[in-house]
Amino acid sequence: MKKIFKLIRNRIYSDYLMPSRLKEYEMIISFLKKNGYRFLTLKEYKNFLDIENLKGKYLINRHDIDTDLLTAKAFFEIEKKYGVKASYYFRLSTLDIDFMKEIEEYGSEASYHFEEIATFAKENHIKSKDEIFNRMDEIKKLFKQNFINIESKLGYKLLTVCSHGDFVNRKLKIVNNKITDDKNLRKELEIIAEAYDDDIMNSIDVYLSDGVFSIKETTDDILKRIENKNVIYMLTHPRQWRVSWKDNTIENIKRFYEGIIW
Repeated sequence: MKKIFKLIRNRIYSDYLMPSRLKEYEMIISFLKKNGYRFLTLKEYKNFLDIENLKGKYLINRHDIDTDLLTAKAFFEIEKKYGVKASYYFRLSTLDIDFMKEIEEYGSEASYHFEEIATFAKENHIKSKDEIFNRMDEIKKLFKQNFINIESKLGYKLLTVCSHGDFVNRKLKIVNNKITDDKNLRKELEIIAEAYDDDIMNSIDVYLSDGVFSIKETTDDILKRIENKNVIYMLTHPRQWRVSWKDNTIENIKRFYEGIIW
């Protein structure tokens, strides 16, 4: 009972009461820039891995835009202030074509945060991992359609993608990036990397995710963790850095409704 109460308390705090942490984000960016880190998009890092042995200090700076486009745009303004790059991944529910084009024109990366396994499971009321695998061809077809449609709206090639984690994935114990395990599909769509590919994850010195450090760690704690590390992979989500009552309420209601009807 205490654990449930703590989870509810933390959710209320992070979704509705937490003060803005954007100054902390800027502090981290400023610290890394001053300490000689080169900021890379995921596609740049993948290309580096393929052609050379990395020497020096690098940050793969990734944003998963699950909700809250306004805070995503605040991240972007901070990055422009310091002249650094990042990779932004947008769900179908957060696609902003004009903003994505602006990100690419600046020199950062804007691509697809996909979740077709979870979506397909919810829409078809599937609660079995085996059934998901049996219908994987349909799921891959849906992914391909969405991917091509986004590319056509953007007018540029998407080279990397990133899987989204949904409550359905946790229940079924299957991640969305099972889709991108298909090498032929990747080749067909010219996808060079998925954000959790083994060659990427095995090449880094430290992985930071705000799902872990958002409340438990201070900015000083984060800076200590990355001290003397050469290759840092940092993942952030807008809702962990600034409260959006509207977006968080909509997302929480949607999650509750989906849980009931699934």
